[in-house]
Amino acid sequence: MPASSTKGGRRDVPANQTAVFTGTFDPITLGHLDVIRRAATIFRRLIVGVGSNPDKSSLFTPDERVTLIRACTREIRGVEVQSFEGLAVDFVRATGAGVILRGVRTVADMDYELTMARTNRVLEPTAETFFVPASESFSHISSTLIRQIARQGGGHDLSQFVPAAVVAPLLAKFRMKA
Repeated sequence: MPASSTKGGRRDVPANQTAVFTGTFDPITLGHLDVIRRAATIFRRLIVGVGSNPDKSSLFTPDERVTLIRACTREIRGVEVQSFEGLAVDFVRATGAGVILRGVRTVADMDYELTMARTNRVLEPTAETFFVPASESFSHISSTLIRQIARQGGGHDLSQFVPAAVVAPLLAKFRMKA
């Protein structure tokens, strides 16, 4: 029988049925949400880990990102949202999860993610990495691209790229900076 999740999580869900999907989610996109929805049908518990990357300048604070993601995922069974600092693999270990979930859009993403998966495997041998390919309709969407579109304004329909709950806060961030 697999070990159960204990640290920072529910004891009733085995580690191999708990996945962690980490990212900066700045902002969360329809592609992220698609991966979350699909993974929630596979894993009993899915923790969305909202990380802070010291190499990136974030538009939204970690608390704002957590709030937005919770609003977008509240109807999805088994999904939790938490913020963390430090290495994703350390967050995975702290949650008691046995699976690291990664979404991939392109071959370039896959190259990067394979390197990370191999490194994470060395750092935490008990955690397996699962790759979820982006759905074709979302494979072109990135948070960076969305921020660029929002920054330029021009009345573009951002709901093609981000959940409805994200559109107004995203636009408000750029109005505040103007």
